[in-house]
Amino acid sequence: MKIGQEMINNVTVLSLEGRLDASSAKDIKEKVDSLSTESRVNLVIDMAGVDFIDSSGLGSLVSSLRTVNKQGGDIKISALQAQVRSVFELTRLHRIFGIYDDKTAAAMSF
Repeated sequence: MKIGQEMINNVTVLSLEGRLDASSAKDIKEKVDSLSTESRVNLVIDMAGVDFIDSSGLGSLVSSLRTVNKQGGDIKISALQAQVRSVFELTRLHRIFGIYDDKTAAAMSF
């Protein structure tokens, strides 16, 4: 799992590439924990490069959301591929996370 980072409109965007599964879930969690200690709690997770997600990956996103919510922040998700979007819908996580077509739209929603 590769994690890129950029800023759009004072919002941190994490661009993921690869599989979000048990082997990479802790990487996401650690990255969000690190950002939250810097009080950077408004995040966009751009998943354009993610073609697979499992329960561990979903768990890391929910855990990360809890972390930033405690500090008054939020996580928005952008650019879900069809297979990953279906997993979000099946688990009803599309009702918990704001889902956007692209990272710019997600960042502007804050």
